[in-house]
Amino acid sequence: MKLKIAFSTAFLILVPQLGLAAGCSSKQAMSCAEGSVYDAASHSCVAITT
Repeated sequence: MKLKIAFSTAFLILVPQLGLAAGCSSKQAMSCAEGSVYDAASHSCVAITT
């Protein structure tokens, strides 16, 4: 019984950590204000010039 509790506790502690590790390496979408677009090189929004 104690072994089952120990494995359950370890599982509940480690699973969220794995999710955070995977989430940090993925790219996230960024929304910019109207009249601007996201520039991947500068990692910011830049105004659209015509």
